[in-house]
Amino acid sequence: MDPVRICSDLIKINSDNPPGVTTDVIEYISTILDSLGIATDIIEHAPGKSNLITRSQGHPLLFCGHVDVVPALDDGWSHPPYSGTIDESYVWGRGATDMKGGCASILSALASLVDEGIDPQVSLAFVCDEEVGGPHGIHHLLQKELILPSDCIVAEPTPATAPCIGQKGLCRFTMEFTGTPGHSSLYPCVGVSAVMEALVFLEYIKELHEREYRVDPSMMDIIDHSENVLTEVFGIPGLRNVLTKIMYNPGVITGGEKANIVAQKCLLEVDLRLPWGCDSHELLKEIRSRATRAEVTPSSLWNPSLTSPDALIVRSVQKQIDHLYGIQSKPIVQWAASDARELRKRGFQVVEYGPGDIRTLHAIDERVSHEDLNNAADIYKGVILSYQDGNQNLGGQ
Repeated sequence: MDPVRICSDLIKINSDNPPGVTTDVIEYISTILDSLGIATDIIEHAPGKSNLITRSQGHPLLFCGHVDVVPALDDGWSHPPYSGTIDESYVWGRGATDMKGGCASILSALASLVDEGIDPQVSLAFVCDEEVGGPHGIHHLLQKELILPSDCIVAEPTPATAPCIGQKGLCRFTMEFTGTPGHSSLYPCVGVSAVMEALVFLEYIKELHEREYRVDPSMMDIIDHSENVLTEVFGIPGLRNVLTKIMYNPGVITGGEKANIVAQKCLLEVDLRLPWGCDSHELLKEIRSRATRAEVTPSSLWNPSLTSPDALIVRSVQKQIDHLYGIQSKPIVQWAASDARELRKRGFQVVEYGPGDIRTLHAIDERVSHEDLNNAADIYKGVILSYQDGNQNLGGQ
């Protein structure tokens, strides 16, 4: 099966999140797996929130991919975002890179093995809701123990020769500041402005960004390599800070009742990305102690995660990359979040590796190259075979 055609078909099935309805796209994947003789179950935790897992679980290797995508407007695209247009080099459309391309490469790898008469001994999980934190997707499957700890490839897009073994942490919260109203002509002698309290807090967030966090030398080596790789891909200055410091975004601020009233209420929504060495729970405590006039309500809270670069799954993926590209690959870490952090928390050894042009993540003209799709499928196939052969050429654990 051609991953290019599968990717195009998947893009044509709208699975924007919100609303996150994945019934049709999961049904398409189920049909392919049925044709390969791979038995599956469809798990729906909420109406329209469909996930697919293989009926046979407990294999030493799991492939995981999400099938929901962020919404796209038609404006500015070279090809309509849900057309799945195929040209001589790329498949175009929302989800091509994040991450229907990775799902297509998984399915193509499995089909290739079946065509060769090989029964792929892997577990699968195609999930919904990753783009909103996974409540009806990976979180539900893990909570109900419908997938079991194993080595795992999450087919999120990565640079072609740089598998990803870790993500920064996240502290996302809402703050409701309460002031004391009064007549604006008397402020600041009279009243306490909730808006000004929020602005004071934002200055404190800038201080958080300047903090340094200590990590061990081996982690710093990975960060150094990640900076080099990702700077080459994105061409953005300051990526070292992105990987080593708290990055902050006060994404939403609303407040005040009227221009001539000292504001009684102000609502602030903040997203902080946490580097290795920063504990999310300790940071939240500090934030609450600093913002005495605010009610702080976290919506997402987790620490940075990391799979050991010596883990079997990491070395297995690297071996296949090295063979295909003729280089000596090294793993990286990244700033974005994914289902990988939830899997690591539950005891899975996880590496992210998948096709796509990561410069187009969530962007206009999202696309994935034919070459990336086919190469990822070959690497997935090689990893499956290495696990079925007992990884005899990789040495010890």
